[in-house]
Amino acid sequence: MEILGKILGSPARVKIMRLFLLNAKKNFTAKEVAKRSRVSPASARSELRMLASVAFIRKRGASFMLNTSFKYLSELEDLLINSESIDKDVVAGSFKRAGRVKLLVVSGVFLKNKDSRVDLLVVGNKMKRSRVEEEIRKLEAEIGRELVYAIFDTKEFNYRLNMYDKLIRDILDFPHEVLLQSKELSTQLLQKA
Repeated sequence: MEILGKILGSPARVKIMRLFLLNAKKNFTAKEVAKRSRVSPASARSELRMLASVAFIRKRGASFMLNTSFKYLSELEDLLINSESIDKDVVAGSFKRAGRVKLLVVSGVFLKNKDSRVDLLVVGNKMKRSRVEEEIRKLEAEIGRELVYAIFDTKEFNYRLNMYDKLIRDILDFPHEVLLQSKELSTQLLQKA
């Protein structure tokens, strides 16, 4: 993200452009853009003016929408959406302060798989749910869309894994990437594979 922010002028612009690219049919007010992108309202207004001036977005009343006929739309999608722009080590590190994370699995939007039920699975002990959700909100701002996630304590996850829970199977049987895994869960996952 740092590199794209420097190339495109600012990290705020990258976040806002991703928001519109990933939500092509939605209208957003300046206030909603600021909140969802986690940028200051002044920065959001400034970036929205600039993006409207080059016709990347259209203004309709008090809201903005992606201009789907923008000349460089597909190139920007390749650069901002289809490229590897989220550092998975940073993602793993951000959840370490949320409790004793035993397993962190990404799929869906992180692997460019639109058919996945869940984008993020967090398993751990003594998890601070509010802290986990705050980290997820930060990721959503970076990515530009809401994430579908599941949070389990280790005991519940083990129970669901042993019962062949559909949600857990949908995550583990389809494309996913393990970012963080404890040794105890590593053994159990291998046995259930």
